Amino acid sequence: MSEPPAPDLARLRREYGDRGLDLPDLDADPVSMFRRWLADTVDAGLHEPNAMVVATATSDGRPSARMVLLKGVDERGFVFYTNLSSRKGGEIDANPWVSLLFPWQDLQRQVRVEGRASRVSQAESEAYFAQRPRESQLGAWASPQSQVVASRSALDERYGGVLSRFAAADAVPLPPFWGGIRVAPEVVEFWQGRRGRMHDRLVYRREGGGWRVERLAP
Repeated sequence: MSEPPAPDLARLRREYGDRGLDLPDLDADPVSMFRRWLADTVDAGLHEPNAMVVATATSDGRPSARMVLLKGVDERGFVFYTNLSSRKGGEIDANPWVSLLFPWQDLQRQVRVEGRASRVSQAESEAYFAQRPRESQLGAWASPQSQVVASRSALDERYGGVLSRFAAADAVPLPPFWGGIRVAPEVVEFWQGRRGRMHDRLVYRREGGGWRVERLAP
């Protein structure tokens, strides 16, 4: 069977709309503005609107990125939960500077965040873990995230062991290696697609106790 022709990537393009973004459109602080745009994605029915790319780097600057789900946002920052012994957890321990990206292509929007990551409190992690589905709680115990495993069957065997371990437990406890990461924003950029690739890019930068807003060229 012959392979289908490869797409011509150079010709793959989509024209953006005329909906713009200007300084009067912005909220006073980026978290409020982010919540407004996030509400728009929910109202538009986007699949997993809280999905974001988390980019970390090693202490010597080698980057890596992956998709995770945003699980909290307030004036302190953006929160996600993970295995703290995973690659991203280890890289954050070594280099706490993190970048987030929310790719809302269906609305021709992106939000980019740069900030310093730190662990949330034990109480916050326990409260979030307690409301996860039980299968997800067991999966957190079973998966040695980012480590090499021999096979799928070996991974399933680990899950089965955890299932047996907590079979009689009314509640699955928080694993000691699992918890939340909060990214306190220093830079937040709002990107709105425009025709002719003349996109609107407005960026908040933390300055003293407030925020300075600038327009960037596309």
